Amino acid sequence: MTAFDALLISKTEAGQTTEWTRLTENELMDGDVTVRVSHSTINYKDGLAITGQAPVVRRWPMIPGIDFAGTVTASSHPDFRQGDEVLINGWGLGETHYGGYAQMARVKGDWLLPVPAGLSRADCMALGTAGYTAMLCVIALEKHAVTPQSGPILVTGAAGGVGSVAVTLLAHLGYQVAASTGRQETADYLRSLGASEILPREELSGKPRALAKERWAGAIDVAGSNTLANVLSQMKYGGTVAACGLAQGMDLNTNVAPFILRSVTLAGVDSVMAPKPKRQEAWARLARDLDLAKLRAMTETRPVRNAVALAPEILAGRVRGRIVLEIG
Repeated sequence: MTAFDALLISKTEAGQTTEWTRLTENELMDGDVTVRVSHSTINYKDGLAITGQAPVVRRWPMIPGIDFAGTVTASSHPDFRQGDEVLINGWGLGETHYGGYAQMARVKGDWLLPVPAGLSRADCMALGTAGYTAMLCVIALEKHAVTPQSGPILVTGAAGGVGSVAVTLLAHLGYQVAASTGRQETADYLRSLGASEILPREELSGKPRALAKERWAGAIDVAGSNTLANVLSQMKYGGTVAACGLAQGMDLNTNVAPFILRSVTLAGVDSVMAPKPKRQEAWARLARDLDLAKLRAMTETRPVRNAVALAPEILAGRVRGRIVLEIG
């Protein structure tokens, strides 16, 4: 029985513990596909799970990591066979099902997607849940008829994972992109991704007004709370906000005015349990519409054992762009 390294989070009376340990394949959870994991990444949710700052983990003990890519070693699922390159995002990984911070994983084949043509396993994890979510947000704007001709698009938390990929995608598709960030030192970085305007986060994080001057035809928001309320108040008539995060908070201090006076749409975007057709569409679009040179330029590669040290960094907003974790 193959033994492998895994990062295991446990809960005791004294609190949460996180340590690298050795497991065997018979200790993996149920599934019909076994994967030799080669790459993962770190997202905001991974940081919460590892630090215990929010109740992300709902089954103990747990291997964190909500994404991974790798090669199938065994499969009884009709869609996959030994040697296939696959990826996975969400589906409870790192929460209720062992995740990607391990050399081996066993999951349901219905959760897996083949690595798209034109992308490597490392590229897929440079994108990860963050990039896949960004693409879901772009698709949501498109499905609500927000086009490059509609006007400027705002991206909040623009220097983070979702934001960086969103700025890159939107600019590549011809949109005029305004990037909001709390780190003004990232202005040149965001312009290199395609942003034409940089907004300080403070412009959007204060107490919201019922309605403000119309500025944005669309927006992708990762913050929630007052930021999302301010964004809604500044939307142009018929505009759409794709909301996918809560970095500022889960509350939303808003009112009905943007919705009934300006016909604004608030489109919620979930990546964890999104059905397979949506995932297939998003990954096909990423393979087609993303500037890979810009993705690779925004990406740093680290060994997976750096994940514990990176967790508080991503929560503090000190991680720029994307990090690929190599699993040796």
